[in-house]
Amino acid sequence: MGNTIVLLTPLLHGLVKLAGLTPQTIEIEPGTLMNIWVPKETVTKNDQNIPPTKPAVLLLHSFAMDGIFTWFLQVFALTREYAVYVPDFLFFGGSITDRNERSASFQAEFVAKGLGKLKVEKVILVGLSYGGMVGFKMAKMYPKLVKSMVVSGTVVELTESISLESYKSLGLTRWSDLLMPKTVEGLKMMFSIGFHKVPWLPDFIYRDLLETMFSNRKERNELLEALVVADEDATSYTSYPQEIHMVWGDDDKIFDLDLAMTMKTRLGDKTSLEWIKDAGHLVPLEQPFKYNKRLKCILESVTKDQ
Repeated sequence: MGNTIVLLTPLLHGLVKLAGLTPQTIEIEPGTLMNIWVPKETVTKNDQNIPPTKPAVLLLHSFAMDGIFTWFLQVFALTREYAVYVPDFLFFGGSITDRNERSASFQAEFVAKGLGKLKVEKVILVGLSYGGMVGFKMAKMYPKLVKSMVVSGTVVELTESISLESYKSLGLTRWSDLLMPKTVEGLKMMFSIGFHKVPWLPDFIYRDLLETMFSNRKERNELLEALVVADEDATSYTSYPQEIHMVWGDDDKIFDLDLAMTMKTRLGDKTSLEWIKDAGHLVPLEQPFKYNKRLKCILESVTKDQ
């Protein structure tokens, strides 16, 4: 029997295509390619891209998975009313570069340039964990592109002090201990920390996930090293012009509700915070129906005047 994840991936991609998205590979610059799922209606018969006619929603994925594996349950819920874009960050999925930069700002620039080539002028950005951190960079660097944000299980910047607190509470020495597991036991630990309640999976599924989820190990470890910012260099809470909606799992073991409440206070009056019961760090995956209901309410309020 082959790897179950490899066998199931075409089925998942087929379902996403039925929901109205199609994959594209875009050359951002020589040596840098983006894999991104885009609305079928924005691609002409000659493979030219045209601007979306529906409000554009950009889904930015977590560090553990690529775009579609993170967000497929949201894709099915959103494509009827929104133009949904799901990119893979550099060194995830099919996105690659021969450049040496590894910062969140570089990922933000990469995504923004890709959207420009797709003729997308304004998005509602939805980010989970690492995707939220890149999202905050995008919102700061490209305020005309990012209309508003919905973020979960994330921080504005991953400072040394936040990291040290997390290492202490989770029993880590570095982020790669959690996010780049090398064994089935390490992957089980990642899931136990990421979810409120881990669904039971047989060991062969864990082995198959381990084999398929963690390619480009050297580059991803470098991304994690570049993500941590010295406290004195942090620019975390300079003002954002966008509305920021924080949707949290009430049992987030990485960035808990206390940290979320502190974040909300520091970000100011244009920021809201709500949380979902019996959900952990990966709230869109663990409680998709509750999360999707909240997300759709937020998107409706943000787009009602468009």
